[in-house]
Amino acid sequence: MIFSGFIKAVKKTIEDTQLNRSSGKSVSKKTLIVIFSVSVSLLLIEYIGKYPGHLILKDIAKSLGMDSFHDFLVKYLEDSTNYRLYKLAYWVSIIFISYFIIPIIIIKVGFKEKLKDYGLQWGSFLKDSWIYLVMLGIMFPLVYYASGTESFQLRYPFYTPATDESLWPNFWIWQGLYLVQFFALEFFFRGFMVHGLKKEVGFYAVFIMTIPYCMIHFGKPMGETFAAIFAGIALGTMSLKSRSIALGVFLHYSVAITMDFAALWKEGFFG
Repeated sequence: MIFSGFIKAVKKTIEDTQLNRSSGKSVSKKTLIVIFSVSVSLLLIEYIGKYPGHLILKDIAKSLGMDSFHDFLVKYLEDSTNYRLYKLAYWVSIIFISYFIIPIIIIKVGFKEKLKDYGLQWGSFLKDSWIYLVMLGIMFPLVYYASGTESFQLRYPFYTPATDESLWPNFWIWQGLYLVQFFALEFFFRGFMVHGLKKEVGFYAVFIMTIPYCMIHFGKPMGETFAAIFAGIALGTMSLKSRSIALGVFLHYSVAITMDFAALWKEGFFG
C-alpha cells in the first residue's frame, strides 16, 4: 500500500506539473539548473572540502593513476608541520571551486549570460555604502558580547597562532584566504542564487537562498546560526537592490576579522 500510494503521489505531481505548464506556470530549466548545481556544490564542500575529505580525493587520485596529486595531498595535509594552515587552504580551495568556478562555468557556458548580472559589478555600492556602516555599528557590539562565550572561543579564530607564534606570516595568510572564501560565498548565495532565481520567483529568491545559507552554519554557535537567517535576508536584499555582492563581501569579512581578533584578545594573545 505504501508503494502504491507513492506511485499515486508521483502521478498526481506529474499531472499538477503538466497543468501548471499549460497555464504558463512551468518552472524554467534555468531555475532547475541553479537549484541542482547549488545542491551539488554544497555536497562537494561537505564531503570533500571538510577535513578529512581529502581522503576521498586521495582514493580517486590513486584509482586514476594520478600519483603526483596523491603525493601532494599527503605531503601538505598529512606530513607537513604546517598542516593546520594547509588544511584551511585546502578547504578554501574546494569552496572557491564549488562556490565560484562551478557557477561561473554554468553562467558563461550554460546560460551564456554576463557575470555582472549576477552581482559581479559595483552597481550602486558607493551610494549604498552607508548601509555597510550602519550594519557594522550593529554587529560590533554583538561580536564583542559573543566573544566572551565558551562556544565562540572554541570556534574562533579558525587559525589560532601557537603560544610562541607571531601573527606573521600564517595568521595573515589565513586572513587573505578568508577573504577569498567570503568572496566566493557571497557570489554563490547572494549572486548566483539570488540573481539566478529572481526572474522566476522575484524577491522570494532571497528567502530560498536563506535556507541553505542558514544550514551551512550548523555546527557553529547557536546564536550565530540564528543570526545567519537575518543576515541572509539582509545581504540578499542588499544584493538585489544594489545589483552587487560588494556590500556583502565587505560586511561579511569585516565582521569575520573582527571576530578573529576579538577571540585572540579574549584568549590573552595581545597581552
